[in-house]
Amino acid sequence: MKKLIIALSIVPCFVYGQLDRSVRPSAGPAKTINIKDSEVYKTSNGITVILSENHKLPRVTFEVVVGSNPKMEGELAGLSDIAGSLITAGTTNRSKDEIDATIDYIGANLSADDNSIRLSCLTKHMSKGLDIMSDVLLNANFPQNEVDRVIKQNESGLLSAKSDAGTMANNAVSKVNFPNHPYGEIMTEASLANINRGMLEGFYKQTFTPEGSYLVVVGDIDMETLKPIVEQYFGSWKGGQPYKAELTSKNTNSGNRVFFVNKPGAVQSVIQVTFPIDIKAGHPDYLKLNVLNQVLGGGGFGSRLMQNLREDKAYTYGCYSRLNVTENGSWINAGGNFRNAVTDSAITQILYEFDRIIKSEVTQDELDLIKSSMAGSFSRSLESPSTVARFALSIIRNNLPKDYYQTYLQKLAAISKQDILDVAKKYLTANKLNIVVVGNEEVIEKLKPFDADGKIEKLDAFGNPVKERMAADISADELLESYVNAIMPDMNAKMRAKTLKKIKSVEEVYEFTMPQMPFPMTSTRVWISPNTTGSKLEAQGMTFQKEYVGATEGKSTNMQTGSEMYSAEKLAAKHKSVGIIPEMNYKTSGMQYELLGIEEVDGKLCYVLKLNDGESESFEYFEKGTFMKVMTLSIQTNGEESSESRITYSKYTNHNGILFPDAMQIAMGQATLSGKLKSRSFNTKIDIESFK
Repeated sequence: MKKLIIALSIVPCFVYGQLDRSVRPSAGPAKTINIKDSEVYKTSNGITVILSENHKLPRVTFEVVVGSNPKMEGELAGLSDIAGSLITAGTTNRSKDEIDATIDYIGANLSADDNSIRLSCLTKHMSKGLDIMSDVLLNANFPQNEVDRVIKQNESGLLSAKSDAGTMANNAVSKVNFPNHPYGEIMTEASLANINRGMLEGFYKQTFTPEGSYLVVVGDIDMETLKPIVEQYFGSWKGGQPYKAELTSKNTNSGNRVFFVNKPGAVQSVIQVTFPIDIKAGHPDYLKLNVLNQVLGGGGFGSRLMQNLREDKAYTYGCYSRLNVTENGSWINAGGNFRNAVTDSAITQILYEFDRIIKSEVTQDELDLIKSSMAGSFSRSLESPSTVARFALSIIRNNLPKDYYQTYLQKLAAISKQDILDVAKKYLTANKLNIVVVGNEEVIEKLKPFDADGKIEKLDAFGNPVKERMAADISADELLESYVNAIMPDMNAKMRAKTLKKIKSVEEVYEFTMPQMPFPMTSTRVWISPNTTGSKLEAQGMTFQKEYVGATEGKSTNMQTGSEMYSAEKLAAKHKSVGIIPEMNYKTSGMQYELLGIEEVDGKLCYVLKLNDGESESFEYFEKGTFMKVMTLSIQTNGEESSESRITYSKYTNHNGILFPDAMQIAMGQATLSGKLKSRSFNTKIDIESFK
C-alpha cells in the first residue's frame, strides 16, 4: 500500500484529471532564427561573390549564375536549352571525354544549364575541379559531333512528347499563360531544325558574362582562402553587359478560356486549370500566397482539392495545385488525371474550390496544420549548407530585407485567416481562367459550358493552334485504293495481283538505336502467305520480345512480363491486319475502318483513317496528294489506363515492284527508337519456329 501511495503522488494529473487532453496546447511564440550571414563582395569584373562557410565536411561547391534575363527566341525556340546541355561538352583545350574522365577521377560533379555552371568536389581536389570549371566557363566550344548528338536526342524527345499527355499539358499551360514571353516559347521540330553550332556559341558568349553574375560558394573554405582563388580562376572572365528586360505575367482574360489538345484513344483527361499572376519572389504577399496554395492543393492529402476530388468524389488518384513564382513570371495551376466520364465534373469541382477559397475564410485547423508543416520544412532545410547561400542569393537578387529569413517563422506564424482571404481575392480568380484539357475528342462537347463564349481553342502537342479537321474529299475505300496505287506505281490491277501472287514470304530486318542505349537493337519481322507473321526484338544476344501469329494460334513473349497465349478473340483481331499489304484486306478481313477527315500533321495535310480490330484502336495517316502512309498511332487500353505507340515512316524505296519504308521512328512513352532497314528478302526460307 505504501508503494501505491507513493506512485499516485508522482502523477496526480492523471489521477485527478488536472490535465485536459481534449484541449490542444497553445503554440509558443515563433523565434528569430540565428542564421549566420553569408559573406559577400564584388570582383573587379562585376561578379558578386557569396560565401557560406561550412567546415563539417571536406567539400566545397562553386556555382556561377549569370545575370541575364531570358530572351525571346522565336524560330530558334529551344536554343537556350540546347546550349545549356552542351556547355560541358568540350572546350578549346579539352574534349568531353577528357572533362568527364578528370571529373570522375577526382570524384567531383560538374553540371550546367542555360544560366549556370556548378561544381562540387572534395576540398583537396578544388584546384583540379576549378581548372575544369573555369575552362568550361571561358572556353566552351560546342563541338559539332556533340551538337549533332544532342540535337538527335531532342528530335527523339519531341517525338515522345506527342504521346505524353503530361508534356502536352505543360506545353499548353506555358503557351496560354505566357503569350509573347520567353516562358511561352516551346521547342518544335521546326525550331530545332533551325539551330546550329554558330548560334549556340553566340548565345553562350552573349549570356555568360561576368557583369551582373553571381558566384555562390558553399563549404569547407574561408574568405581569406577564397579571394585569391576567385581571382585566379574567374578574374580573366570577360564579356558584355547582361541582357535585361522587364518581363511581366498578367492575366488579361475577360472570361474563362478552354484549350483542348487531342490525344486519340485516351481513356483519361489531363486537366490543368491555370492562370498567370503578377507577383515576384520577396513580395510581401508571397508567403501568404504560398500558405493559401498549400491549403488549396499543394499540401498533400489534407488539401482541399485532394479531399474533394480524390477522397470524396473518387475522380482521381491525385489532384494538386502549384504556385510557381520566379523573377521573370509567375503562375498558378491546379489539376490532375481524370477518367473521361468525369472530365466535366472534375473541372466543376476544381472551379468550386477556387471560388470557395476566394469567398470564405479557411478554417483555423487548416491554417494551423499548413503553417506547422511549412515551419518544419523550413527548419529542416537549414540543415543543408547550400540553403544559407541560396538565401543570401535570394536576398540580393530580390532586394529583400537582410533579416528576411531570420524572421521567416515569425512572419509565417503571424499569417491569419483574413490574410489568406485577402490574398485569395487579390490574386485568385474563378472566372478568368485558362482551362487546359488533354484527352479524347469524345469529351469536347462536355467542355463547352466552361468556356466564356463556348468556343474551344484547339492546340497541338506543343501548344500551337491547330486547324479544325477538314471533311475528307474521298471515301475510306477510295483512300485505301489510292494508297495501294501509290505504293505499287505503274501497275494495273492485273499486274498487281500477279506480282503479289509470286511473293510467298517477306523478311525485314531493321536496326534500331535510341539515345539512352549504348548498343543497337535488331528488329526482325516476317510474313508467310497467307496469314502467318512473326516479329522479334533482339540485342546483345538477348531477345527482349517476340510474337507469333499463325492460322490457329498466337503467342507473345516479353522478357519482363513473360508469355501470353492469344485468345480466339485476340487471334481473330490480329488476322484483320495480316498480309504483305494489310490495307488491301481491310474490306474483307472484318477490320472496322472510318475516314475521319483531313488534319495537319507535322506540317503535312493528312487523311486520318480510324481502325478498330475488336481489341484495340489505331489511326493511320496518309499524306494528301501522295497518299503515302506517314504515321500509325496505336492505342492499347487496359481499364482506366492506356498506352500508345507512334510509328512514323520515311524513305520509301522500290523492292520487288512495291514501295516500302526503309526508315521509321517508334515512340513508346518516353522511349524513342530510330530504325533503318538492313535487309528485305522475298521468298526465302524462314525459321518460323524461332518466333514462337
